[in-house]
Order: sequence, then C-alpha cells, then structure tokens
Amino acid sequence: MYQLLMETSPVVSMLFAFGVGTIIGSFLNVVIYRIHTGKSLSGNSHCLSCGKALAWYDLFPVVSYIFLRGKCRQCGCRFTARYAAVELLTGILFVAAVFATSNAESLLLLWSILSVLVVITVYDLRHFIIPDTLTSILTVLVIAYTILPFLLSYQYFVYAENVLAAIAGSGFLFLLWFMSQGQWLGFGDVKLAFPLGLLIGSEYVFSFIVLSFWIGAAVSVALLGLVKVTNMARGKLRLPFVSQSLTIKSEVPFAPFLIAGCLVAFFLKIHVLDLFTV
Repeated sequence: MYQLLMETSPVVSMLFAFGVGTIIGSFLNVVIYRIHTGKSLSGNSHCLSCGKALAWYDLFPVVSYIFLRGKCRQCGCRFTARYAAVELLTGILFVAAVFATSNAESLLLLWSILSVLVVITVYDLRHFIIPDTLTSILTVLVIAYTILPFLLSYQYFVYAENVLAAIAGSGFLFLLWFMSQGQWLGFGDVKLAFPLGLLIGSEYVFSFIVLSFWIGAAVSVALLGLVKVTNMARGKLRLPFVSQSLTIKSEVPFAPFLIAGCLVAFFLKIHVLDLFTV
C-alpha cells in the first residue's frame, strides 16, 4: 500500500490518506463518546437528542456534517462541531504521516499512534483526565514504531539514549507536578510524556517540552482574550472540544499542548535552540 501511495501523484496520495483519516476520525468520535461508559463500540450511530439511527448517507465524514448544516435530519437538533473537527484533524494528520514514514508497516503504526493521540486530546479536553488504558496502548504502539529500526541496525545504545531522554522529559514534568502538588498539571501528563518523548527521540525531547509550554501559553492567552471579548458581549465562550463554557478561572488541560508540541517537533523537526541562533 505504501509503495502504491508513493508511486502515485502526491495529490492522489494526499487525497487517499485524507479520506482514510476522516473515516478513522469518524470512528474515533464513537470511541471518544463511548469509552468508559460501558457502551459497545459496535452499536449504530444515532442522534443523541431524538435517538433516531443515522442513515448510511448521513455518515460520510465531514461531507455529511456540511450537507446537513450540522443538524439531525429527523429532529433538527444541532450536532457538536467536534465530530467534524475530529474527522478533519485526523485526516490532516494521516496526510502528514505519509510523508514522515518510509514503509507500509511504519505508516500503519504511525496512523495508529496518531489516532490514539486524537482520542487522548479530545477526551482530556472534555473530561480533564487521561485514561491509563489509552496511555498504555500509546506506549506499546510507540515502542513498536520506534524500536524496530534500531534492532535491525544493532544500534541498541542509541535506542537506550532515546529511552533515557524520554524518562528525563517525563521526570521534568513529574518535578513540576510534585512541586505544585498537582496544581500545574496532572499526573496523567507525566505518564503521557514518556511515550511522546520516545516517539521523537533524544534529539527532540528538549524541543518537544519547550514547544508544549510555548503552545500552551499562546493558546491560553488567546482563550483569555476570547473569554474577555465574549463576556463584554454578555455571552459565554463555548468551544466544540470542551464540555463546558470557559471563563477566566477555567482550567485548561495540558495533554493537548504536550501532544501538539510533540507533533510539531516530530513533523517539522524543529530545534528550539536553533530559533535563537543567527
């Protein structure tokens, strides 16, 4: 499959990867909604307002949401924009993954890793917690994705350096968690930092941590501005990923920023120290 993608035009490869990603994203929406609820992942999709099952022609990722204008065909109740956003985000990440891998096995593993990261991001935004199950699955996938090239080339010490760097990155967050008694970030973030650090390797762990804080600061400032403007208009700021209205005192989960920092460093190969050199 990977060879076929590479032999076709870049446009076709991107469209195929985007299509697969949006389909997977549609399934991830089901996972996000039903995980830890006791509900089966195999049940039919339905409107949460009227309970009517959605027809097959209403299940096309992104397209159906646009065509239906974000509303249920039966009762007219609005669907959250999160559904389309997750599908679109997953599609974009799947496209990026095609150009970041060199074989079909790596591509499938990276797609799986990105899918878990999307679920963790949205779940943490909605519930302010990262299920240990997701972190464990992510760790196994990252190990499978990263360890094979080093085993084949007998570079065991290099991989050990990556493991130690990932532990160091996670250890730094643990120190922040310990010093703040869990006020600055959650222990789930500490555990999440290990597979993320392992994914990008020792060369980019420092950049990944710094970028996470930079992105978190930038988004927090932007949200504060939006909250202030919205309050001036006598309204409340609602975001599709977040389950409650935002105020000046609202907490913002850190896992999405960790994931964003990791993916920026992973795909763009950014060294933050290089940004300060002429």
